[in-house]
Amino acid sequence: MSTLQEAEKLLSTMTRGEKAQLLQWVAREIGEGYPGIDNLAGVCGGEPCIARTRIPVWILEQASRMGMSEGDILKSYPPLRAEDLANAWAYVRAHKEVIEQQIRENEAAEGRWHDCLQTKFSIASP
Repeated sequence: MSTLQEAEKLLSTMTRGEKAQLLQWVAREIGEGYPGIDNLAGVCGGEPCIARTRIPVWILEQASRMGMSEGDILKSYPPLRAEDLANAWAYVRAHKEVIEQQIRENEAAEGRWHDCLQTKFSIASP
């Protein structure tokens, strides 16, 4: 039985008052959380990603900047739903600087990887 299934089972046994208290605890725990966005250590390097997937938010923002429509993004990432993109865009608006930094870091890492391969295997630049 999953944790959510166990919680659902417990919820059915609780009084309205207990449910209200639980809701307060959950709201406090979530804090500045965003629905549909997970930010877990050990998943995607701790970068915010779409819940149920390992698709980082910065990748979706970068795809959008490169001219991909939402329809194209959804086709390219079959696990995504339209609401996932809405959640991602809300996260990007609230954390613009963090997303910008993640894009820069990943572009730099890609460049270092390409330079390493080019040096090791004498690969021509694209």
